[in-house]
Amino acid sequence: MSEKKLTYAGSGVNYDAMDPFKKLCQKAAITTAPNLKRYGLVEVPASRGESCYLMEAPDFFLGHVEEGLGTKNLIADAMFANVDKTYYDNIAQDTVAMIVNDLITVGALPFSVAMHLAVADSQWFECQKRVDDLIKGWVNACRLARCTWSGGETPMLKDVILPGAAMLGGSAVGVIGNKANLIKGDIEPGDLIVIIYSNGVHANGLTLCRKIAGNLADGYLTKLPNGRTYGATLLDPTHIYVPIVAECQREKIKIKYAVNVTGHGWRKLMRHSGNFSYIIEDIPIPGPIFDFIQKNGPVDDQEAYGNLNMGAGFALYVRPEDAPKVFKIARQQGMDALVAGHIEASPTKKVVIQPKNITFEAESMDIR
Repeated sequence: MSEKKLTYAGSGVNYDAMDPFKKLCQKAAITTAPNLKRYGLVEVPASRGESCYLMEAPDFFLGHVEEGLGTKNLIADAMFANVDKTYYDNIAQDTVAMIVNDLITVGALPFSVAMHLAVADSQWFECQKRVDDLIKGWVNACRLARCTWSGGETPMLKDVILPGAAMLGGSAVGVIGNKANLIKGDIEPGDLIVIIYSNGVHANGLTLCRKIAGNLADGYLTKLPNGRTYGATLLDPTHIYVPIVAECQREKIKIKYAVNVTGHGWRKLMRHSGNFSYIIEDIPIPGPIFDFIQKNGPVDDQEAYGNLNMGAGFALYVRPEDAPKVFKIARQQGMDALVAGHIEASPTKKVVIQPKNITFEAESMDIR
């Protein structure tokens, strides 16, 4: 094991380089918003910089999200070369989850999801087992997300994408039919942070995970202490959290803010534009995959919690009296939840993870 600590930036993904570009795009994009008026819509300005863009009509809101899977399918390809399983049913769910879990952060429920599958050439589609698994997984994921699969695009990008590889992503449109279900971000000191557990790494941090595999004697076939292989564990599919938000709306639980814990890890808990301290007093026990990643990187706690979900897949910010209701709904949907902390007034925003003695300051999450 290398003594030098592994970082996400060192593996090739540097948010400090990417985030300024995103801010420039937001600034330019605002100038196009007046075009919505010809359709009787206006943008919701507060949604700029959030995970989902919102447009308001007289009686409802529309949400729009575009997302990509990342590099997780490269792990599936590597595993398929060694075992008789493509894992593309899981990969499909990961992709849909990346899209719809962003959509619900503002309260929009998906009704249409489209696939974008770019490949180097048509030979990619000649593996019928992989194609069948991808289609089966996408249909199942749309059922879990309670939406329709509307279509998609399959461009051939020779010389852009490496032969044998694919780039998966997609988009979704969602609706807030009852305007009272809009997640406004009206958080205040004393609100509680309820974390819904992840079931693994989900679909972020895989570039770092792939780098670790390259340093293992048996690569993705390396066994974890529980007997599962590193590759198979990485490929566990991302939870789809749509039913939890949908049931909270049905039960008239006021969700004040919501976070899809993906890129930026636990720093994402301060995505809200206001200045608050997010005090985390209790954390999920990270699954075996995270212990393995930290040991074999090595990856320290600061880096891990700053870029990986570390057992936290989604977070809902609610009034204290509503936290037990959210917990109950999560369990009814087959997921575990934890009242992880609370919100405090602060001159600047920060995330304080007390059990790990970690503090993330505002400048580490500069995306607006």
